[in-house]
Amino acid sequence: MNSALLLATAEGGVQWGDFLFYLCTFLILIALVKHFAWGPVTEMMEKRADKIANDIDSAETARKKAEELAAKRESALKDSHVEASKIIDRAKKNGEQQKATIVNSAQEEVSTLKKNAKKDIEQERQEALSNVKNDVAALSVEIASKIIQKELSAKDQEALVDSYIEGLGKQDGIR
Repeated sequence: MNSALLLATAEGGVQWGDFLFYLCTFLILIALVKHFAWGPVTEMMEKRADKIANDIDSAETARKKAEELAAKRESALKDSHVEASKIIDRAKKNGEQQKATIVNSAQEEVSTLKKNAKKDIEQERQEALSNVKNDVAALSVEIASKIIQKELSAKDQEALVDSYIEGLGKQDGIR
């Protein structure tokens, strides 16, 4: 084994010229890659990282705005429910007040109509009694004048009617 190793080094040994050429070529290649590829790739990766960070920030901002908007909408919805309840309560109160007003008005109107009807009935009764009195007086005078064959004066006629009506009242009281 030693002899093989010695033989390989003895025959060609390490070829330092080729080694330096490959080393220089490798370093030049690394410099070229760094200059032409590494910079743009790094720049592209940084831009992409910035874009992703901005997208995350934008998404977070949008999420916060959406949460705020949802909170505002929920608050507005609660407020609208409260307002709707108030409107309904006011409408009920107004309805009850109108109902009470209408009922009171109707009761007053009925009461007024009853009073007026009673007055009208009493007036009609008085007129009927007066007409009956006048008719009875006229009949009495006519009967009396036929019986007596003379005309009575207005005063005599009134006294005769009054006595006749009193007689009718007594007869009604007996019955």
